Parts: sequence; C-alpha cells; structure tokens
Amino acid sequence: MHQGNQTIVAEFILLGFFNQDEHQNLLFVLFLGMYLVTVVGNGLIILAISFDTYLHNPMYFFLANLSFADISSISNSVPKMLVNIQTKSQSISYESCITQMYFSIVFVVIDNLLLGIMAYDRFVAICHPLNYTTFMRPRFGILLTVISWFLSNIIALTHTLLLIQLLFCDHNTLPHFFCDLAPLLKLSCSDTMINELVLFIVGLSVIIFPFALIFFSYVCIIRAVLRVSSTQGKWKAFSTCGSHLTVVLLFYGTIVGVYFFPSSTHPEDTDKIGAVLFTVVTPMMNPFIYSLRNKDMKVALRKLINRKISSL
Repeated sequence: MHQGNQTIVAEFILLGFFNQDEHQNLLFVLFLGMYLVTVVGNGLIILAISFDTYLHNPMYFFLANLSFADISSISNSVPKMLVNIQTKSQSISYESCITQMYFSIVFVVIDNLLLGIMAYDRFVAICHPLNYTTFMRPRFGILLTVISWFLSNIIALTHTLLLIQLLFCDHNTLPHFFCDLAPLLKLSCSDTMINELVLFIVGLSVIIFPFALIFFSYVCIIRAVLRVSSTQGKWKAFSTCGSHLTVVLLFYGTIVGVYFFPSSTHPEDTDKIGAVLFTVVTPMMNPFIYSLRNKDMKVALRKLINRKISSL
C-alpha cells in the first residue's frame, strides 16, 4: 500500500529464533510440549477449583483467573509460531499482528494485577483472619477481578490506538517470534516519543503498584507469622501463602533478571528472552508450583482425576 511517497506494510515478517531447519524442528517440539503442558496444567487447576466446593473462595477464584490468563497468554503467541514453523512461513498480517500485540499486553498486565490482589487476599487471611469473610466477600472478589480485567483492556487499548497512528514504511521484519509492543515501536518510521512515554509511565505503574501491594502485604504477613509462638503455627500460617510467594518471585525475578541485568549484549535477544519467560515459562511453571506446594489443590486435583477415572 502507498501513502504519499511512503510504502505502508500490509504484513510483518516474524524472524523467530533460528533459521536452520534442524533448529526449527527442535523448537517446534520444545514449544509444542511446553504449550500442551501449560494448557493441560492450568486447565486442570480451573476444573479442580470449579468442581470442588471447598475451593469456592476468593483466593482460588483469583487463581482460576490467573490460570485462565496463563492459558490465554501462551495461546496468543505459541500456536501462530508453531504454524509458521510447519508451513515455513514467517508472515503475519498487519491486523493479526496488532490483535496479537493487544492481547499480549492484556495478559501481562492482568498477571501483575492478579498477583497484587492475591497478596492482599493472603494479607487479610493471615493478619485479620476473624474479619476475612467480612473483608473478602465473594462479590468484592468478583469486583476486584472485573476491575483488573477492565484496566488491562483499557491499557492495551491505549497502546493499540497509539500504535495504529504510526507508519511502518517499507520495514516489516520483526526480530521476534510474535508481535510485541517494544519491537513494533523500534520498527516504526514515525516519531514514537509519545508511545514510548506512555509505555514508560503506564508500564512502570503496572509494575510498581502491584509490587508495592505485594511488598506491603508480605511485610505484614512476616511480622504476623513471627508473632506466632509455636513453630508448627508459624509453618501453617506461612504455608498458606507459599505458592503465591513462589510465583511472585518467579514473575518479578524474571523482570529483574531480563530487563535490569540482561545477559545478552543484543537488545533484540533480551526482548525475545523476556517474552519467552513471560508468555511460556512462567505460565507453564504456575500449575506445578500450586499443585506441589498447596495441600488443598493437591486434594482437589486428586478428586478431579479420580472422578474422571470412575466415569470412564
């Protein structure tokens, strides 16, 4: 397409990771395996929470939403990459690319917000156990979740509306395996100062506010646990938030490790490493963390599996 003297791209080329065929086959098997593990693992968590009435409380409602976001996040990027490997085509249409970018922002933001809400839930449960049912009513939990999804979509929509104002001229090659916001901004031939400013301000807010809530919650939790006299009581109190804390350390450890202490001297490699960790590795690890470290979830998963076996 042409606009004045400039050529406007109708599609983008996703370079992915490697160009050699033998590497592509290895990547296909690796990412297909991780995708299936993620979908099955998080799907089992959602089913276990749905069928076990004992888990019908705010904490597990938030966890079910986190699992749904993880399935959606990896489904937004990996299937397209797998199709491209099989068809040996690296192209993606402009409209599909923008849509993929929109949802990638939604799911990264919702993960941040849900982790913050889950930390607050653990804070109330441990520091104010007698008032937990008053503070964390089911309607309040639903309201917090709806607000989080709403804000995630508003943030994604803001970035998308700003991005579609940009021109990409004759440059359409993305050194990435899916359409992410940062690589697209680097590729544009328009002035991206406003986009980068909004990305910095909104991105920083999305990270800082949930992290501050998590930090405050766990400071209070640790203080409350240390006041418990018996060792068994301390372990029981802390074990209720161990899974969430592990996921938080994995999620924010990824942010620090990739973006504050990059291991590669190539910025595009840093973008890809960060994207793989956020969209593939972390969603895949979450079911293992919650199923291995959470006694209630173990029981619920065992009930679900036995129920399925007995129905055969």
